[in-house]
Amino acid sequence: MQYFSNLPFLSQALIGGLFAWFITAVGASFVIFFKKINVNVLNIMLSFAAGVMIASSFFSLLTPSIELSAHLYTNSFVVPTLGFLCGILFIILADFVLNKYLKNSNDKANKKRTLMLVGSITLHNIPEGMCVGVAFASVAFGLEGATLIGAIILTFGIAIQNFPEGVAVSLPLRKENVSPKRAFFIGQASGMVEPISSVIACLFVIVIRNILPFLLAFSAGAMIGVVVSELIPEAQGYNKNLSTFGVALGFSLMMILDVALR
Repeated sequence: MQYFSNLPFLSQALIGGLFAWFITAVGASFVIFFKKINVNVLNIMLSFAAGVMIASSFFSLLTPSIELSAHLYTNSFVVPTLGFLCGILFIILADFVLNKYLKNSNDKANKKRTLMLVGSITLHNIPEGMCVGVAFASVAFGLEGATLIGAIILTFGIAIQNFPEGVAVSLPLRKENVSPKRAFFIGQASGMVEPISSVIACLFVIVIRNILPFLLAFSAGAMIGVVVSELIPEAQGYNKNLSTFGVALGFSLMMILDVALR
C-alpha cells in the first residue's frame, strides 16, 4: 500500500484502469467453457445481460451523474436528463444507420444486435475509466473529499462489476456463431477503453470533471436503449418467464456489487 501511495498519480490511474480491464477479461473468458449453447442458456444470457445493463445504468452511471451534478451545477437533474436523452437518441440513430448498413445482410437482426450490445458496453466503460482517473487525480490535486482509499475502493467497485459485463458481452456472441477465442477477444476488448480513458481523465481532470455528469448519463441512455430495443425483445422470444428471471438475476447481482462496493 505504501509503495502504491508513493507512485505518481498518473501511474496510479493507469494501474487502476488496467485492473478494471483485467476483471472484464476474466469475465469474458467464461465464453471458452461453452462449446454449444442451448435455447434456455441463450435466453438466460440475453436477459442476464439486460439486467446487468439496467442496473449499471442506474447505480454506476445515472446516480453518480446526479450526485456529481449536484456539486457542479445549480440544478442536479438538467445535465443528467439531457445526457440520458442524448444517449437514447444516439441508439435510435445507430439503429437507423445499422439498418441501412446491413440492408443486404442475410443475418441483419443478429449482426445489428451484436454491434449495439458491444458498442453500448464499450461506450459505458469510457466514463467509468474517467471516474477512476478523476478519483486519483483529485487526490493529487487536493480536491475536497478526495482520498486515496476512496479512489482505490471506487476502482475496486468498478472492476468487480466489470466481471458480469465481460460475461454479458462475450457469451451472447456465441449465439451468433462467433468462435470462443474471438468472442473472448471482443469481450475483453470492450474493457480496454478503461485504462486509456482513465489516463486521459487524469491529464485533464478539471475539464473532464465538468463534463463527466453528461458522459455518465449519456452512457446510461445508450445502455437502456439497447436493452429496450434489442435484448429484452430477443430474450422474450424464447421464454418470457425465464427471461424475466434472467433480468432480475442480472439486475440483483449488479445492484449488490455496486451498492456493497461503494
